[in-house]
Amino acid sequence: MTIAIFGNTLRSNTIREVKRIIDFLQQRDVEIVLSQELRHEGINREFPSVDDYVSHDNHTIDFALSVGGDGTFLTTATLVGHLDIPILGINCGHLGYLAEVQTDNVELVLDQLVNNNYTIEKRSMLEVSCQQEGKLASPYALNEVAILKSGLSSMITVDVTLNGEFLHNYKADGLLVATSTGSTAYNLSVGGPLLDPHVNAIILSPVATHSLNIRPLVVLDDSKIDIKIASRNGNFMLSVDGRSQVLSQDVQLHIERSQRTIKLVRINGQTFMQSLKDKLNWGK
Repeated sequence: MTIAIFGNTLRSNTIREVKRIIDFLQQRDVEIVLSQELRHEGINREFPSVDDYVSHDNHTIDFALSVGGDGTFLTTATLVGHLDIPILGINCGHLGYLAEVQTDNVELVLDQLVNNNYTIEKRSMLEVSCQQEGKLASPYALNEVAILKSGLSSMITVDVTLNGEFLHNYKADGLLVATSTGSTAYNLSVGGPLLDPHVNAIILSPVATHSLNIRPLVVLDDSKIDIKIASRNGNFMLSVDGRSQVLSQDVQLHIERSQRTIKLVRINGQTFMQSLKDKLNWGK
């Protein structure tokens, strides 16, 4: 078995946990591959890097460990998601909704992983595109695509067409297009609905809308969403799972469900309702 380890090197507790994980896996004869960032931290340069490892067709990574918070998990998904590698998130951050394994359970969880006592869940992703080739730095989102005002500019107007039919022109600080997985992320903070991650849906949630009669909307995940933006300063911010860039308002966006999926490793029978109770204090 080969396991690749990714981590947030800005957190000292992450480095500590990575070293602990390496010691545990080495005792079980697991081959270890490290991200470039972890190798640069000097954790153990004898291990091959992920980039070098996957560049050879005869080398296969069985699992990826994301050690950090949900942001680290999203970064890991961006780096290895296209390789169809299942990801297990180990939480060294705050909420840890995607990185659901707590550090005090690491040895138990890794032991179950090594002994094939786990399940794999597939999560849908969104893909954002535009007509201008090369404009978008990162097109795939596991949580959400956010169209936001840039800098200190006033509100923007976001014209949305759904499956060829005009839906609404949102006058707001922005608009989120979120997956069911992302319903507990940015979407939740702007008043969007919570969805079970297995629900095949897309959520449109305005950010600080100036219309009292506009609320978040849930649509089928095979919907095609086209977006035009107007702003006073002539640009807007596009954030794809937190990876942001400023674009001209002339750029028109198209968002739909991606052919890519992300595989999550689930252990100990953790359910969506249990996560709501543990992470969000649901009903307490």
